[in-house]
Amino acid sequence: MAKIQPLPLPAAASSPPSCSPSGDERRSLQKQAEYTVWMKSLVFNGNGCTVYGADGGVAFRVDNYGCRGGREVFLMDRAGKTLIRVQRKGLPGVFRRWEACRCSDDGEETTTPWFRVQKMGAGKNGATVTMTHHVSGGSGPAYTIQGCTGKSGYQVTGAGGAVAAAVEQKRTPSGVALGDDVLTLAVGAGTDHLLALGLVVICGLMNRCL
Repeated sequence: MAKIQPLPLPAAASSPPSCSPSGDERRSLQKQAEYTVWMKSLVFNGNGCTVYGADGGVAFRVDNYGCRGGREVFLMDRAGKTLIRVQRKGLPGVFRRWEACRCSDDGEETTTPWFRVQKMGAGKNGATVTMTHHVSGGSGPAYTIQGCTGKSGYQVTGAGGAVAAAVEQKRTPSGVALGDDVLTLAVGAGTDHLLALGLVVICGLMNRCL
């Protein structure tokens, strides 16, 4: 399986674009884990992305087995076992939403969505997007995803504005930014890794990167 070498973010690197999480925001994130997300499928002529762990090996992969911007995608582990299915629902605009169903160890999919994401509004020229996430049943915490449409920098905040996860363009130790399709995902302590990855997938669908 192909590997991509993880590159730590330099302490003195130049600041990313204004849409990306600021240095103060990243420092406020009590990081539990960090992944490299390459917005490219491992399937020939497929659309999706590949997630690499700290060891440089494939940790997760995402494919929709269809055209770009498909109605559903599958988040799988490195062996190809489906963990989450994400489906696009509703009409374009404010009525569009994305639902994620979690799969059990035996491959059975839960009937009730694990979480839903709906676009709540947009800033001037559609540059910023705010979405809310609610765990099924409405009993779980709500999260907000804030960032720039079509850009690689955004963050997930929970109750009280605490940063739960942050995504930004990956940089080399010398501060050189890699391609727009190579991202760093930092998952905060106490944040479900699959939830964070699921939200990254939905952002990719919203921006037609998958």
